[in-house]
Amino acid sequence: MCLALLMLAASPVSAPADDSADYRLVNPRAIELFESDGKLMAWALARFDEDHDGHLSIMEADAAAREFKTLADGDRNGQVTPAEYRAARDFIVARWPVTRQAQATRR
Repeated sequence: MCLALLMLAASPVSAPADDSADYRLVNPRAIELFESDGKLMAWALARFDEDHDGHLSIMEADAAAREFKTLADGDRNGQVTPAEYRAARDFIVARWPVTRQAQATRR
């Protein structure tokens, strides 16, 4: 399910009017990837929660999904296999252990 959400990179969708006019969403459903996995959500919040509100906006989730796909696509063919997904998730969990204390310090 998570891999399917990551791969659901539909054609770009315009950003809401209050955001940068140049930004195009790659995956409007990216938040679902992080909502389904607490460790990926902790990583995404630690790295992409720009307004520090403890929640991922659609724009923040999209940026996090782009970064995750870049990390996961090991052979750079534009596709993320289940093995690449697991390896990227394991890499994130090992390299970016996010604790509540670390998140609180960041704010």
